[in-house]
Amino acid sequence: MIWVRLLTIAIALCLVSPTASVAKTQGRYASIIVDADSLDVLHARQIDAQRHPASLTKIMTLYLTFEAMERGDITLSSSVVTSAHAARTPAVKMGLKRGQSVTIDTLIQAVAVRSSNDAAVVLAEAIAGSEGAFVTRMNETAASLGMRQTVFRNPHGLPDDMQVTTARDMAKLALATLTRYPQHYHYFGQTHFRGRKSTNKLLSERDDVDGFKTGYTRASGYNLVISATRDDHRIIAVVLGGASSGSRNSHMSDLIDRGFEVMDSVASPVIAARAPTVQTPVNRNWALQIDGFDSPAETAIFADALIRYAGTGEVGMRSVSINDRAYHSVRVEALDNRTARSLCADHPKILQIAARQCKVLSIINPG
Repeated sequence: MIWVRLLTIAIALCLVSPTASVAKTQGRYASIIVDADSLDVLHARQIDAQRHPASLTKIMTLYLTFEAMERGDITLSSSVVTSAHAARTPAVKMGLKRGQSVTIDTLIQAVAVRSSNDAAVVLAEAIAGSEGAFVTRMNETAASLGMRQTVFRNPHGLPDDMQVTTARDMAKLALATLTRYPQHYHYFGQTHFRGRKSTNKLLSERDDVDGFKTGYTRASGYNLVISATRDDHRIIAVVLGGASSGSRNSHMSDLIDRGFEVMDSVASPVIAARAPTVQTPVNRNWALQIDGFDSPAETAIFADALIRYAGTGEVGMRSVSINDRAYHSVRVEALDNRTARSLCADHPKILQIAARQCKVLSIINPG
């Protein structure tokens, strides 16, 4: 019976309440577990409350690094020079010296595995010309990904009262990284760099955890984002504000186990509430199009979210070049007219972005 199933879910979620040591930091604690395939939320605690990200910030730094590689601005073998500003960055750090040359590949490993702050600044300067310009890109990208409660102030996560995020927003960033740059995800699962272990101990303690990032400052507490797989299912989990690295890891380990247990249960998606399944129409010659995106990968993420919401549709691709700049559109095809209009009207709620111009188009279907 449905009420028995819901009671089982409720009991399971109660079992993943914060431990006693985590409870000491309730003022900064937050956590979320998301099914990476369906976007269902399997567990949620204070997921929209703003917290300090600490070194989880570096997930965005690497996201933009991968984006720059995709554009062809840099390659893994590109060698960049450490500035005096980057060399002065406080620890934890590689210890780079002013004028020292280092490859993008080495910098990525240093950031992902050892959370090196100076390496993050070198990447920022190499990509955007300055740390400030890079931070602007970070915030623009956060907005494009629907990270509505996140503000970045630096590329490394060192203390800044104005640098904030939420558990939900960090889950969105992790999902976007997995979806858009799967070929680079292995950096987040690397267990050693130059003979030193990853800051993410769960990578070596659990076989199902294969990546993502730790973070800590006094203001943030002990933060952790992980991704784990089991039986061809993947989850993303976020814990913010742990009391210690040990209690955070223990709590995260429990969340992972409970998340997989409730994975097939009723839950709500991280991007939007699930809509009832739409009956497949006989005539699906309609499409919706939302213009004005900078990246084809971002449009694919949003198109997939719309299709999951509606239960029907196919991803279409559209890009135009104006004055040597490429513009991309979210496009979903093979819809009936009513579904296309409904998705257009509701796209800000579904995607959790500011409203954009959305067109409903009639497509000639030879079939």
